[in-house]
Amino acid sequence: MAMNAPATRPANPRFSSGPCAKNPDFSLDKLSDAALGRSHRAKVGKEKLKAAIEETRALLGVPDDYRIGIVPASDTGAVEMAMWSMLGARKTTMVAWESFGAGWVTDVVKQLKLDAAVREAPYGEIVDMAAVDYDTDVVFTWNGTTSGVRMPHGDMIPADRAGLTICDATSAAFAMDLPWDKLDVTTFSWQKVLGGEAAHGMLILSPRAVERLESYTPAWPLPKIFRLTKGGKLIDGIFVGETINTPSMLAVEDYLVALDWARSVGGLQGLIARADANAQAIWDFCAARDWIENLAVDPATRSTTSVCLKFTDPRIADPAVFAKAVQKRLEAEGVALDVGAYRDAPAGLRIWCGGTVETSDIEAMLPWLDWAFEAEIAAQAYAA
Repeated sequence: MAMNAPATRPANPRFSSGPCAKNPDFSLDKLSDAALGRSHRAKVGKEKLKAAIEETRALLGVPDDYRIGIVPASDTGAVEMAMWSMLGARKTTMVAWESFGAGWVTDVVKQLKLDAAVREAPYGEIVDMAAVDYDTDVVFTWNGTTSGVRMPHGDMIPADRAGLTICDATSAAFAMDLPWDKLDVTTFSWQKVLGGEAAHGMLILSPRAVERLESYTPAWPLPKIFRLTKGGKLIDGIFVGETINTPSMLAVEDYLVALDWARSVGGLQGLIARADANAQAIWDFCAARDWIENLAVDPATRSTTSVCLKFTDPRIADPAVFAKAVQKRLEAEGVALDVGAYRDAPAGLRIWCGGTVETSDIEAMLPWLDWAFEAEIAAQAYAA
């Protein structure tokens, strides 16, 4: 017989992996200072864009000699800009263990048509990053948003590498320690860990990446939206807030509000602690049950933001149908929204645990996962 529904519900049932939950203190009133109806090239617009860059640097601890730019088209735009502008100067190695990394492989091999070395691992596993040739340019994700598998650290990346490291860190920035000395190009988007609005990306360049841009011209034409140099020199304005195309000043204000909230909870270390606590609550839940477990095979590579789970009960006839049914039950009850696994990933659930999520909401949601599982097992048995 199915168990009774839990008495407690999450105050905020939003566990989407992007766009992610707004911070707990958010209200539309906090955006009242947005430079609406003003040009992003006006003094007020430039000041807000520059503040977004400078406060990002301060919170993430980005070195002073690294450049930070706000670019169009979210994290995807930032990654594509880096690949189209910098790859081809030397041999390239593409690394993928989930769908977004696989997408970058497709773009480089089929669109740029580079003869790249491709190293892949299945969902739940990670490529042996110590075996990668870092004298090539290496493109990889830090945290696999769709697989729940992350880099455990950056120790395997040599300081004396000859190639560039291009890192998609969109679901890692502001939730995990990123070793800036090991990363030459780092990208992320506002709508992940800080719960900002979509469509804007961040591009962080090391001095080595800048040197590549100023010394190398790709063999293919670059659309205006990808151009980071002019006359062989970096376009400095991009990295002080003079964006390539028109940004949303409402989204910029929202990002500034999110950065301000991040400082209020202890900055980067406070955000990391919040994500760690959220993920640990789910890990402890799974450890106490024999019907669900983390998709990540190695505990050292478990994501603390996009936590991916799989059902392991032998009574489940069709894992994909079962997982979708559980997801629908949770959503119908209004206790967990948008927690289905990514469409290309193995069947299961994906629960966002970034710092804008309250641990109390994770803890209130988990008994409902018990309830939904038991209810669906009972429904499956009845149907049989």
